[in-house]
Amino acid sequence: MSTIRPPDRRVLPPLVAGQRLDQATFHERYKAMPPGVRSELVGGEVVMPSPLLNDHGEMDEHVGYWLSHYKRFTPGLRSPRNTSTILGRESEVQPDCQLRIPQELGGQSRVIDGYVTGAPELVLEVSKASRSFDLGRKKDEYEKAGVLEYLVVTIEPDEVTWFVRRDGRFVPQAPGRDGLFRSEVFPGLWLDPAALFAGNLNGLSAALEQGLATPEHAAFAARLAAGPPPG
Repeated sequence: MSTIRPPDRRVLPPLVAGQRLDQATFHERYKAMPPGVRSELVGGEVVMPSPLLNDHGEMDEHVGYWLSHYKRFTPGLRSPRNTSTILGRESEVQPDCQLRIPQELGGQSRVIDGYVTGAPELVLEVSKASRSFDLGRKKDEYEKAGVLEYLVVTIEPDEVTWFVRRDGRFVPQAPGRDGLFRSEVFPGLWLDPAALFAGNLNGLSAALEQGLATPEHAAFAARLAAGPPPG
């Protein structure tokens, strides 16, 4: 004799800023929240971000353009924006931008049930009111998860802080003598901070084009195009 299970009509408790939850519980409750609610789990604590202002949205667009331009000439990479990313048992974040190498091409993150899982190679946060948080607790979580490069683009004051991984810890990287930042993980990913804050997309592209013309980028793109590494 078969039985028909009644539909699951549980009403899950809403997320509340400051709650202590594990990632699985947070994820279940987050999916049950009304559309438009934004939340993150950082180090086991629920965080409810403030509404985003126009200057934040404009900067999101500029850095997204920069990453998309790089990806255009570096086939195989992924660069989702504002995507829930599961870092571990205590963290599910939603970075403004990220650049990742898919697992099948040797990267350290993958997509499971539609969600990025694991540490992307590069994470970028646009920061204004959240500056101390992005450079504090959130940086610590990205570091612990294994992110290789972490950029914080701060608005007022206008500043780029670029961290690279050294012996398991984040270390700030200074720009070159020409004022450009250069990624270590993604050869040819060069950033002109002056052009970025001026909203000068032509200048942003010009600096990136210099990086894309380097032999290091050509070798990296060829390696990705060759497919999965042996073994």
